[in-house]
Amino acid sequence: MLCYISIGSNLGDRAKYIENAIEKLKETKGVKVKRISSIYETEPVGGLRQGKYLNGAIEVETRLEPRELMVKLQGIEKQLGRIRTVKNASRTIDLDILLYGDKKIDEFDLKIPHPKMYEREFVMKPLKELIGEETLKGGFLS
Repeated sequence: MLCYISIGSNLGDRAKYIENAIEKLKETKGVKVKRISSIYETEPVGGLRQGKYLNGAIEVETRLEPRELMVKLQGIEKQLGRIRTVKNASRTIDLDILLYGDKKIDEFDLKIPHPKMYEREFVMKPLKELIGEETLKGGFLS
């Protein structure tokens, strides 16, 4: 299954955290990293005062089911020092499933497509780079 993952960091050596997360994703059984967008520096969203983010998107092919993939991503976050405190807090690394093929999931702790991605330029810009504007207009994300 082809899917897209957002990646971001705004604590410590942001670029190194992103690099390490991508390497760990490449080492994950059942996941093949196909393409990585450019990495963009962006302002934080969510009202908390914090440093700027580095954000991008990753295209992967996976045999994992969506929940299994989410668990793997959370494991990578934990390995790289992410501590979940308050919503929208600063983080060493953030990995979110944006799209999982054309699957739609609406569960308490797993929503695909990611519910706020359309509102966030820091997600859409790198995603458009991988998917293309024409594909977006063609309804891939609708």
